[in-house]
Amino acid sequence: MSNRHLARSIIMQILYQWDFRDKPTAALPAIVAQNLEEFGIGLDENTGYVKKTVEAVIDNADDIDKVIAKFAPKWPIDQIALVDRNILRLGIYEMKFNDEIPAKVAINEAIEIAKTYGGPSSGKFVNGILGAIYNDLKKEDT
Repeated sequence: MSNRHLARSIIMQILYQWDFRDKPTAALPAIVAQNLEEFGIGLDENTGYVKKTVEAVIDNADDIDKVIAKFAPKWPIDQIALVDRNILRLGIYEMKFNDEIPAKVAINEAIEIAKTYGGPSSGKFVNGILGAIYNDLKKEDT
């Protein structure tokens, strides 16, 4: 597992805990620190990436959730499994808000995380939504 893939897995776990606990902003530094300490051994060069990405996803959560709602109209955001919802948040952030990550990399990473941490259909669900967003982004670029 590459360090960046591990970093994304830790980001998903942090977002999951934050969301599960009803989005407590004050507890976020402790959640980040605990996850990095427990799972981030040897991840020193990606610690900044983890912290920056978690902060950015949370800062843009409302806009990201609107994108999820637009591309998954049959799935109200609160009915999407916590793991899937936070994988989507990470993937959408990387696709739409982080110019340093190619969209296809963001999609592939999100699918792999969904297959590892989500349910039996999580990979397909995440792929379908992020694929539709990718196609929409390509239309915007032309």
